Amino acid sequence: MLAFLRIRSVALPAGNIRVLSSKLLSTKNGTDSIGSRSESTKAHYDIIIGGGGLVGTTLAAALSSNPTLADKKVLLLEGAPEFKGFDPAGPYQNRVSAINKNSIELFKSIDAWSHIEAARYKPVKQMQVWESNTDALIQFQHDNFASDVACIIENDLILDAVYAKVKDAPNVEIQNKARIQCVRLPKDSQSQLSELELQDGRTFSCDLLIGADGANSVVRKEMGVDVFSLNYERMGLVATLDLGDDACDNSVAWQRFLPTGPVALLPLTDRLSSLVWSTTNEQAKKLQCLPPNEFVDALNEAFCRQYPRVELADKAVQALNTFFGHNATQHQVQYPPKVCGVKEKSRATFPLGFLHASSYVCSGAALVGDAAHRIHPLAGQGVNLGFSDVRYLVECLAAGAYAGFKLGDKQHLIKYERKCLKKNVPIMLGVHGLHTLYSTDFSPVVLFRSLGLQLTQNLPPIKNLFMRGAMGQ
Repeated sequence: MLAFLRIRSVALPAGNIRVLSSKLLSTKNGTDSIGSRSESTKAHYDIIIGGGGLVGTTLAAALSSNPTLADKKVLLLEGAPEFKGFDPAGPYQNRVSAINKNSIELFKSIDAWSHIEAARYKPVKQMQVWESNTDALIQFQHDNFASDVACIIENDLILDAVYAKVKDAPNVEIQNKARIQCVRLPKDSQSQLSELELQDGRTFSCDLLIGADGANSVVRKEMGVDVFSLNYERMGLVATLDLGDDACDNSVAWQRFLPTGPVALLPLTDRLSSLVWSTTNEQAKKLQCLPPNEFVDALNEAFCRQYPRVELADKAVQALNTFFGHNATQHQVQYPPKVCGVKEKSRATFPLGFLHASSYVCSGAALVGDAAHRIHPLAGQGVNLGFSDVRYLVECLAAGAYAGFKLGDKQHLIKYERKCLKKNVPIMLGVHGLHTLYSTDFSPVVLFRSLGLQLTQNLPPIKNLFMRGAMGQ
C-alpha cells in the first residue's frame, strides 16, 4: 500500500504538487479551501480582486452589497498584513483624501458612510487656488455654502469602514500577505478561466480577475495593453500640521501654485490641517529633513512670499477684472491660517507621475484604480477616479449577470471601459495640462495660465462646470 501511494505521488503533475503543498493554508472561516477540493483542480472563485488598498477593498464591499452579485464567490488578495483597524481617538494620520460627492454616494450605497460619520471627517466649504507670479486666483464654493465642496478623510478610516462591510460579507474571503507572482488569462490558454499563482506558491482560478494592484500592476502587464506613463521628476510631501490659536472655522482648502509645484493645506479640524506639497525631488528631501521649526518657517513662507512678478500678466488680469466690472477688493487673495507646528514623524514623501492604460479590460480581466490610471494629486481626483471605476464596474457586472453574460465576457466588460474612459480621460488630461502649465515661469505661459484662471473665476457657468467636475458630478 505504501509503495502504491509513493508511485501515485510521483505521477502527479507539477501544478498539483504545488496545490498539495498548500493544504495547510486556511481561509478566514478556518476551513481548508484548497485541501478540501479535488487535488486535480485549483481553488476557484467567481471573482478575484488582485490588490486591496482603498479601491480594491471598496470594490469587494460593493460587490457583496449588490443584490445581483451577492451570490458570487469573491476572493480579495491583499499584499499587506492584516489591517489593524482605525482609532478615532488617536492622532491624525498624514495620508488623507479629498472625497467628492460621488464617492460619498458610493460609500452610502454600501452602508460604509455611517461608519465614517461616526468617527471623524472634515467638510470643505470653500477652495481657493492662486498664482505666485500674478494676482490671478479662483475660489470655489456653493451659494451660501449650502453644500460641501468635498470632505477630507484619513485613508485608514476609509479602509476601516469598508473592511467592516467586507468582513461581514458571507461571499467574500480575504487573504493577507498574498502577492501575485504570475497570471494566465484565457487569451493565453484554451481555458475559459483566468488563473494566477501567488509568491508563496498557492494557485487559484476565477471567471474574472480584477487588477487593483497599483501602478506596477502584474495583472495589467499580463493583459498586454499599452501604457503611457511619465515620471514627473517631482515628489509629494505630506505632513500633519498644527495651526495658530487664531484659527477657528478651518473649513477652506488652500492651494498655491509655486514655481516648483503646488502646495496645499487641507482642513482636518479647527486646529489641524494636512499638507500636500508637490516639489522637486531635491527640495522634497531637504524639506523632509529640516528641523521642525525651520520646516514650519519654509511652509509659511511658501504661502506668503512674493515671488518675481510678470508685469504683463498682472496688467492683463487687472484689465480682465475691469472688463467684468470687478474691483481689486472683489478678487483679493485671502491667506491661510498660520502654521505653528508639524506633528512628529508625520512628514513623508512619495513620487509623482502620470500613467494611463490603453485598455481597462480583456477576456477574463479588468483594471481599476492606479492599475488603470495615475495622476498628479494637485486636483485631489486620483482616488475619486478609482472609486468611480468601482461604481461603473459593479453596475456593469450586475447588468451582465442579470442578462446572462459570463463575468469575464469582454464584449460586456467593454461597456465598463467606455464609461470610465469618458469620465477619466478629460480629467486626466486636464490635470496633466495644469501640471505642465504650472511647471514653468516662462512669461508667455504665465500670461496664458493667469488669464485662464481669472477668466474661469469671472465666468460662473465655466466655474460651475469645473466645480461639478471636482465634485464628481
